[in-house]
Amino acid sequence: MLRKVFRNLHSCVPVVVVVCLSVAIAPSLMAQTAGTGVLTGRVTDASGGVVANATVTTTSVDTGETRTATTGMDGSYKFEGVPTGNYRVKFEAASFKAIEIPSARVGATETAVLDEKLEVGEQSNGKSMPATQDNLPNAPSSSTTAPSLSDLGLSPEQAQGNAREQALLDKRTHMLKVHQRMGLITTIPLIVTVATSLNAGGKSTSTASRDLHTALGGLTGDLYGITAYYAIRAPRVPGTETRGPIRFHKAMAWIHGPGMILTPILGIMAFDQKNKGEKVHGIASAHGPVAIVTAGAFGAALLSVSVKF
Repeated sequence: MLRKVFRNLHSCVPVVVVVCLSVAIAPSLMAQTAGTGVLTGRVTDASGGVVANATVTTTSVDTGETRTATTGMDGSYKFEGVPTGNYRVKFEAASFKAIEIPSARVGATETAVLDEKLEVGEQSNGKSMPATQDNLPNAPSSSTTAPSLSDLGLSPEQAQGNAREQALLDKRTHMLKVHQRMGLITTIPLIVTVATSLNAGGKSTSTASRDLHTALGGLTGDLYGITAYYAIRAPRVPGTETRGPIRFHKAMAWIHGPGMILTPILGIMAFDQKNKGEKVHGIASAHGPVAIVTAGAFGAALLSVSVKF
């Protein structure tokens, strides 16, 4: 009896195996017979940087049906459930030349991958025009060449964001331009203040010399405060990376910033001691060295965005 049962079970094994295999491969067979495929790829610029928010349009050569997708932050796009056949694929993005691929084949058995590089340019009346972009200075500079987008850590894609991000970028650009101009203006009284410090101390110093030095120092401090305000209050752009000269420029700010606060305080103390006929002493005697270090850090910050390294 047991021998007969085992004989029956043994005869059923092939049937069970066939059924299991049928269930396992059924989805793939259905997918292959559905007559659709996948088209995907990545859009970059000439330098290899990703192009986000680019529009990718597919047009069926056979039926004329069109589908549209937008690239993500990594520059990738994907069309799923695309009927098999040949397609024209068009790539468009702000500040880039539009490109159309006349024929791309989409099959049902494998994913079609179509990557594309876009060239910088603008479409105007059907003709490609060179793209223009504003320089975004981030600090005072005596050079006619302002820092570039790459110097500030901004990729071209970040300048093509949504309306809110664009407004934020425009405001930052404006405030940093004011910061640059004010920094250059501040340099003039700063140099004169340092020069007049030679006649502001010593036994033979006149009251007029000290008054002039104090007035110039006050003017320098006021202009510096305005300059710093526009740099500090400039809105930050998400994803901005500080590097190169701008990183050094900001490092110098940690020196000349506190120095611009400490120098006038020590100067007032030294001024009072001199007016009383006393020799500058105590912590007030650090006024000169602190002022020199501050002026040097400010000058280094100025040069850091004037000389590329």
